Amino acid sequence: MNKTATTAVGRKEFSDLMASLGFFETSPAIALACSGGPDSMALAALLRDWVGDRNGTLTALVVDHGIRSESAQEAKTVAAWLAERNISSKVLRASAISASSDLQAMARAARYALMSAWCEKNACLHLAVAHHLDDQAETLLLRLGRGSGVDGLSAMAPVQESRLLRTIRPLLDIPRARLRATLKQHEFPHVTDPSNDNSVFARVRMRGLAPVLAAEGMTPWRLAATASHLARAREALEVETAQLLADCFVLHAEGYGILKTGKFLAAPRELGLRSLSNILVCVGGNEYPPRFERLSRLYDGLDSIAKGRGRTLAGCRILGRRQGILVCREPGTIAETVPARGMVYWDNRFRMTFAARAKGTVRRLGSDGWAEVVALAPEFRNTKIPAAVRPSLPGIWCDGQLATVPHLGFMRELPGGETLMPRKTGFTPFKSLVSPRFTLH
Repeated sequence: MNKTATTAVGRKEFSDLMASLGFFETSPAIALACSGGPDSMALAALLRDWVGDRNGTLTALVVDHGIRSESAQEAKTVAAWLAERNISSKVLRASAISASSDLQAMARAARYALMSAWCEKNACLHLAVAHHLDDQAETLLLRLGRGSGVDGLSAMAPVQESRLLRTIRPLLDIPRARLRATLKQHEFPHVTDPSNDNSVFARVRMRGLAPVLAAEGMTPWRLAATASHLARAREALEVETAQLLADCFVLHAEGYGILKTGKFLAAPRELGLRSLSNILVCVGGNEYPPRFERLSRLYDGLDSIAKGRGRTLAGCRILGRRQGILVCREPGTIAETVPARGMVYWDNRFRMTFAARAKGTVRRLGSDGWAEVVALAPEFRNTKIPAAVRPSLPGIWCDGQLATVPHLGFMRELPGGETLMPRKTGFTPFKSLVSPRFTLH
């Protein structure tokens, strides 16, 4: 590929880019993160043709953040433009986002939350995002300035898989100039967000340095290539981390695990830290890993924990036991109560399916709930679930009365013969113990 090219992205080239992301269903359903800016509108044009060739569907998700007074009208305008070009769209409206020094990060988080929820509700597996080569280069520089390690500096992955969604970025090898040419060729309009020129934002300031950096050899192509090199290192580390976890950690369906420290502590420190972080994120139902300094202190203290000195971190209890180190959810940090009706996702850890008209609530069992269980059915004292884990299990209450504890098999019949035992219960943490591999082209 000519690195100075400013030609439009062709149909065949884009098809090859999509093929590099892995397999799609026969009639793929694709959601597109569409701000109405030139990059996302160029991707809309390319995806329209791609799904059309495969008898698929494309839905552009246009988020109205409400940050600017004109954002609602802009969202309507973008939706109208897309409709004129035979692209379905859905306008998603975010709750009020307060002013912040990191306004862009807050808006981005709100945007992805809305789009992910829409995709889940509509059984859409793929969310396409228009990040391109220049974005990749800027991300590398921003993360370098924050002192990021290998994971951060490997920047964005072409495919990022979460619990129910694949975020795909087919344009990471395409420079901004080629997307502008693509937009022009397809005669798609676009909106201009003034924040993209506001130097209060670090990404905008970094973009302004591009000519200076390019003169020193740090072109977007070189920076993106560096991110790719680091991504290969990250991929190798993730493979080794997965193997270490398979050898040393046993995860149970009740949401806890046992870490065997012998081989674990003999492994390279980097692999141990990564593995420990994965364990805490998974068991704690967390979205983000703990701060490195705290993680490092916990890792250094694993020997003392094994001898009986417990610790807490990232919503988890880490306790020494005869068979190894027990890692379980810290019950005191669980505050979520949700209706026990239909599909329920509780505490970012457990997914349960109830009858559509069931009446009850899901909350932590707690020590009081456990005491109620054994008072009514003393045989449950013999459960193999560790005592430290039991209070963090989900319990289902109805009219203030404990009705069901799915993981114990405890069930109390309610008036009228009704029960609240869920049809299905599964441990599906926000992030799995071993994340999908950092996928490269």
